[in-house]
Amino acid sequence: MAGIALAVLGGSGFYDMPGLDAVEEFAPETPFGPPSAAIRVGTIAGQRVAFLARHGHGHRLLPSEIPQRANFWALKSLGVERVLSVSAVGSLREDYRPGDVVVPDQLIDRTRGIRPSTFFGDGVVAHIAFADPFCPAMRQAALYSASATGARAHSGGSYIVIEGPAFGTRAESELYRRWGASVVGMTALPEAKLAREAELCYAILAAVTDYDAWHEHHEAVDARSVFEVLARNVATSQEAIRHAVPALAGLRACTCRATLDAALVTSPGAISAEARARLGPILSRRLGETA
Repeated sequence: MAGIALAVLGGSGFYDMPGLDAVEEFAPETPFGPPSAAIRVGTIAGQRVAFLARHGHGHRLLPSEIPQRANFWALKSLGVERVLSVSAVGSLREDYRPGDVVVPDQLIDRTRGIRPSTFFGDGVVAHIAFADPFCPAMRQAALYSASATGARAHSGGSYIVIEGPAFGTRAESELYRRWGASVVGMTALPEAKLAREAELCYAILAAVTDYDAWHEHHEAVDARSVFEVLARNVATSQEAIRHAVPALAGLRACTCRATLDAALVTSPGAISAEARARLGPILSRRLGETA
């Protein structure tokens, strides 16, 4: 399939993308099972855009149940080049207020190791560079797009990823603040790692819904309060996507599309036919160059 300029991963409350024209739906078979939902591909501002509801239609999947490997394998197989992840987060900073949008530049992993976080193993070894987990060019486009909506947009900050599905305790919230984290959520990992392994440009548009559990003048976060703010944040996120699509044409170059050049350790000649089939779209460029 011809290249798709952008894939949007819709998070909590963001289950559809209004303004997506000439829509086709795809549900690719993957070695990692089916994706979260059918992938809807259409056009915005003349560019082909894919949309995937991360939690499935009707919000059926917990953060730890999301089939992330299937999602990213499917997106890569469809010719996606860039991924913008829309995520609801709690703020760990006074100045990152509910209703604001944050484009983080770092991640802290507090998941429990039960989420499959790599395409590799079973005969193929790769070690991606992950010091800076987001594409700098995509971050620039995401920040521009959020600012263009008129929302308060913040550049930078560490997104701490917790396992969920429960929200954190007050003690945990205070601990994360002492660590210098800016926002807390449940879905950025393993998304960012899998995007890097798939050589996809990736950034997060994090919509702040609450002050987590630390703020003495705000009630502790619960699902009802989160979804009340989400209704406003989703409209902002959808508008930001419409600004992001034309902005992609002006992106500066990045190294995301050549990640595996320095990461793949296993000799191509030692990769079995089974592994080549399993990792088809992930390794196609790298194996094609060395064939």
